[in-house]
Amino acid sequence: MLLSAGLEDPHCKLEKLWLSDCGVTDEGCAALTSALRSNPSHLRHLNLTGNKLGNSVNLLSDVLRNPHCKLEILWLNYCGITDEGCASLASALRSNPSHLRQLDLIGNKVGDLGINRLVAGLEDPHCKLEKLWLNDCDIKDEGCAALASALRSNPSHLRQLNLSLNKIGDSGVTLLSAVLKDPRCKLEILRLRDCGITDEGCAALASALRSNPSHLRRLDLSWNKKGDLGVKLLCAGLKNPHCKLEELQLRDCGVTDEGCASLASALRSNPSYLRHLDLSWNKIGDLGVKRLCAGLKGNHCKLEILWLRDCGITDEGCVALASALRSNSSLLRHLNLTGNKLGKSGVKLLKDNPHYKLETVYC
Repeated sequence: MLLSAGLEDPHCKLEKLWLSDCGVTDEGCAALTSALRSNPSHLRHLNLTGNKLGNSVNLLSDVLRNPHCKLEILWLNYCGITDEGCASLASALRSNPSHLRQLDLIGNKVGDLGINRLVAGLEDPHCKLEKLWLNDCDIKDEGCAALASALRSNPSHLRQLNLSLNKIGDSGVTLLSAVLKDPRCKLEILRLRDCGITDEGCAALASALRSNPSHLRRLDLSWNKKGDLGVKLLCAGLKNPHCKLEELQLRDCGVTDEGCASLASALRSNPSYLRHLDLSWNKIGDLGVKRLCAGLKGNHCKLEILWLRDCGITDEGCVALASALRSNSSLLRHLNLTGNKLGKSGVKLLKDNPHYKLETVYC
């Protein structure tokens, strides 16, 4: 209450307020909403993560519709929000003007019904939301279908979508991949960690990467057991000239040296836009590194960041990496090899050459 009184003061210019795990209740939420209605309100970022707000989200949604409220970023992770709360938030997203650009709802079990209600706001032309985090929200393929509809809306402002830790599976990914081909969809960052995706889902995503135009720049498929076949299918998309993907995260995906050969082929393609590749926690071993280095030496390879944490690499793999780093075409700036069984000689090969372009090496 005292804090809210300060926020309502016209002299207050506070723009960011973090109240994570502070035991904020309905009463505190009501006080905050009063502050957000004040004229002028300078608050732009509000973090209420870990407070069991439940139905209090209705109070927040009401104030988001107030023209004096200029809130742009709202974190409501692990707040006990249900599908009813999503309906309230959707109403706020439809308001004119709507200033909200980022909404985080991680860990709220809103389910497909909640997503369907939220999408009613995302599809409204007044909605300007650009970033939506929905990790671990109990979403399945029905929720993906609703989100796909929102991404097709004209205009769609959404640029970043995180659906990690939802069991959307291949059917959900196929629905999302279909909308990625739609020219109205402007999504640039898609994170799908631990979503139960297999090689079938990778085939759908590869098709999306080949679309013209393709807006996707970052794709995170970590902790999906798609294996070498899934990587091979993805690489077919990466090699397409329409694909502009710059970052690919494949942590703990069951990739072996065979998958590294496919990735090397993609890195040699013309043009290759990939700048950041993460293969950490895949047991690719020294043979996988050697195959990957064949791509790193290619004249068209633009890779700058390579993460290979805990990949079963020894000094033998370091020899291959050192050879790639010595090539004139190497643009690698950041290399992470932590968790591998490297000896002093292997580390020395990577760190002691002034001709390398490396800026950071983690061993």
